[in-house]
Amino acid sequence: MFLVVDIGNSHTVTGMYKNNKLIGQWRMKSDAKSTGDELAISYHALFSLSGIQIETIEGIIIASVVPTLQTAWVSCCEKHFSSSLKKDIFIVTVDKIKSLIDVQLETPSEVGADRLVNAIAAWKMNPSKQVVIDFGTAITFDCVTEKCEYLGGSILPGIAISLEALANKTAKLPHIDVTEAPSQIIGKSTVQAMKSGVLFGYGAMIDGLVKGIRAEMTTEMGEPFGVVATGGMAKLIAPFARSIDTIEPMLTLQGLKIIYNELS
Repeated sequence: MFLVVDIGNSHTVTGMYKNNKLIGQWRMKSDAKSTGDELAISYHALFSLSGIQIETIEGIIIASVVPTLQTAWVSCCEKHFSSSLKKDIFIVTVDKIKSLIDVQLETPSEVGADRLVNAIAAWKMNPSKQVVIDFGTAITFDCVTEKCEYLGGSILPGIAISLEALANKTAKLPHIDVTEAPSQIIGKSTVQAMKSGVLFGYGAMIDGLVKGIRAEMTTEMGEPFGVVATGGMAKLIAPFARSIDTIEPMLTLQGLKIIYNELS
């Protein structure tokens, strides 16, 4: 049994695998001020509720974009979860996973660990040219070739950030819930107009970026090219973005499982 940990700016998603089957998955707010002991208390309770004994954890893999929280997680695991570990805690870095993916950037260390994990997972599922879109705090586009070469991508503000900015930086625009989709682009009220702008607007923007990325990756007629979406907002935006082929909510956890099995 092994634990996979994806530490993001807004949330930390963890998963427990037994015989390569996901038996538990949890999503918590990322608090950069958390200590290792505080994390241990929270996750001990979550594991207990799922009937998981800490003593059965034999391995841990962590991908993080929050350095202070990564430090707390390592402290937590070393102090509270290490009694039965058969392997060292695996921290995902570019150097450690270079045998799985060729990062073709001027400064490879700049790319977030989660983006590379997603790219590896998507390529393993479909070894072809593709773009992986992660709808998180930021929306990231990650481009992978048929040889599992990481070319780079694009980053834009996430939906929640945009909605918060609209409400906080304007006098009359309210905080809104976009889970109920508008029926048309032309809104008949302020709230409808905001929903339309966000959902139809982001959908059109995604389709436009995918079109441009595909052209830059010089895909030929009929050549396989996939668009995979993941992250908390993926299902919300997918109906408005025709370019999205597949939604994989657990893509990052699957990528961490692959890396753990092949490299740890």
